[in-house]
Amino acid sequence: MNYMHVTLDKLNNHQNVFLTGGAGVGKTTITREIIAEYEAEAKKVAKLASTGMAATLIGGQTLHSFLDLGIASDMQELQQNGKFEIKKKIKKLIGAMDLIVIDEVSMVSDALFEMIELRLTQGGFSGSLLLVGDFLQLPPVVRGYGEVKYAFESASWQNFNFETVELTHVYRTDDSAFIELLHAVRFGQIDESVHNRLNAFIKPLPNDLSQFSFLFGKNLSASRHNKKELEHIEGELFTKEAQIIKHQKTTSDKEVERFMDDARIDKNLELKIGAPVLFSRNAWNYFNGERGVVVNVDASYVYVEKSDGKVVKLESVAQSKSLWKEKTLKGKKEMVEENLFSVYQYPIKLAFAITIHKSQGMSIEDLIIDTNEIFAPSQFYVALSRASNPKRLTLIAPRKQWYKLAFVNEKAMQFVKEGRC
Repeated sequence: MNYMHVTLDKLNNHQNVFLTGGAGVGKTTITREIIAEYEAEAKKVAKLASTGMAATLIGGQTLHSFLDLGIASDMQELQQNGKFEIKKKIKKLIGAMDLIVIDEVSMVSDALFEMIELRLTQGGFSGSLLLVGDFLQLPPVVRGYGEVKYAFESASWQNFNFETVELTHVYRTDDSAFIELLHAVRFGQIDESVHNRLNAFIKPLPNDLSQFSFLFGKNLSASRHNKKELEHIEGELFTKEAQIIKHQKTTSDKEVERFMDDARIDKNLELKIGAPVLFSRNAWNYFNGERGVVVNVDASYVYVEKSDGKVVKLESVAQSKSLWKEKTLKGKKEMVEENLFSVYQYPIKLAFAITIHKSQGMSIEDLIIDTNEIFAPSQFYVALSRASNPKRLTLIAPRKQWYKLAFVNEKAMQFVKEGRC
């Protein structure tokens, strides 16, 4: 079955769709293909997500900025902040959209989903809504010790009458035993057999850590490890500074910095010849998470040799932040997506370490997972599912039992199991 065409047909027939499935099944690929199909027909697509990082992965913006929700986390705050009524320009913007895509919907809370419905109703949205994500991955961020409440718990969920398209074929690895293990961890089913299979990945760490990518739960651990390992490599340190071009003079430096953090762009990319790197995006000759080694650096290019011996000549590439604006084109007022600024940097990161959060969408071959920095439900599953080659996967022995590490939010599991998604 061609899931892209199935999904596209439903959307073209004004059916709202929930595109779901575990990690590595191609949700992002299909989402990008659908967006490209719409845009090729000059249809307007809003590409949205609840967090800045998820938004940059699909080249879009956050729900709060597009829907003009300010800093409100629920309806009450929306009213308190004087943002309940929709502004004319936001109404025009929403009404002009043919498709609204919300990626990483597992991170959208019930309260945020209610605000989404409010704005779409206020804006007279008559297009289709495509939600993308897996409720057995990262949950909504909760303030303090509040209870996690998902989008599907909101009454608004039923009102959209979603049809579910579930992807099941894992593309990241073809190891059937590992796919089975991932499925068990995704649902938190840690019996004795799963326990033993996870234990089999606990191995002594190699002396040469440069061949592996460490996956940490915290930013600080990842940057410390990268710095320490880079220092071990002899030779000249090359620093590639990101180039920023502001297309709108009003753009603040703070906004650019926040975007760079969300988009995983290093302000100063430090490299040495011999340093291992991970490609941080997809292109015709490399993929997101693929590993290589820096073999040469000059003023304009970085040369990276991949494991197949092929050398990729990299130049800095742009990632841009855009916003919708009303413009007059050929005497007619139109909504146009315009770039606010562009950041040019080489699409690689040091491969010694990366955080689980920032490894989103990556397929990594030589992986060591530090299990002791895992704290959120489904976080262990997200980490484990980055591995594209289980034969080259190492788990650091956890200080607690596997079942306490591979825990899943009960409500999310029930929802997915019942197939209500």
